[in-house]
Amino acid sequence: MPADLHCHSKCSDGATSVQNVVRLAKLTGLNAIALTDHDTFKGVEEAQFYGKKYGIEVIHGAEISAYDFERERQVHMLCYNCRKPEVLSVIFEKSKQDRYQAMQNSMKKISEIYAINMEMVEENAKESTTVFKSHIMYTLMEAGYTERVYGDLYRKIFDWKTGFARTKIAYPDVYEVIDLIHQAEGIAVLAHPTVYDTMPVIDKMIAKGIDGIECWYPRGTQEVTNKLLAITEEHHLLRTGGTDFHGYSAGKINPIGTCTTSDDDLRRLINFKRQ
Repeated sequence: MPADLHCHSKCSDGATSVQNVVRLAKLTGLNAIALTDHDTFKGVEEAQFYGKKYGIEVIHGAEISAYDFERERQVHMLCYNCRKPEVLSVIFEKSKQDRYQAMQNSMKKISEIYAINMEMVEENAKESTTVFKSHIMYTLMEAGYTERVYGDLYRKIFDWKTGFARTKIAYPDVYEVIDLIHQAEGIAVLAHPTVYDTMPVIDKMIAKGIDGIECWYPRGTQEVTNKLLAITEEHHLLRTGGTDFHGYSAGKINPIGTCTTSDDDLRRLINFKRQ
């Protein structure tokens, strides 16, 4: 059975507990998942505990928020099976603090219009490593201002061009992140390349040493998937698939197991050794 190598939990901005992420994988018929919360390994040990309980292989992972300063675009890097996770602790902590400060700045504007405050938001974020935009939206949902996390109100507040409380978080340089993943003896896989328009710099990332590309993901068309598969074949890269599962905390709902990695590709990743 296949594996879903891109799953989020309440440890970052997902809506589902770590235990239930693993339970859902079992009920869906998967044989493996990777817990890849944003900028943290917090839930991985717990997921591996429940993986043993439910008979699901859990791959150690995280999704690292990074930035391409040359193109002024976000880039997300998936990190798998790092043997020295402490190497990444400094950038994780900085991202945590920067994200929290950005959300505080947003809340100063939001609370002038909507009757919610930061204390309420923090309560909704208590299982996470820090406060995300989704936690603000949960609070607005509870207060009756919207019925969706990502809808018209989200765009009014956070749209990157027009949102009245939009924020800019200071992310680390993506090429430094690739180096740090390798220093941590981990596997660096480019996440969902079309989501942040990363396709034009894939060649540069390959030259920098990425180990693989996420080829199957919900927002990737068949045409895009075919291009990515051709690139991974040409450059002998790992290829992964994942749902980017967030539970109901997503713009479009995709159940766990919507996009997957084959057994062969999973084994290649597990057995990967950098030359």
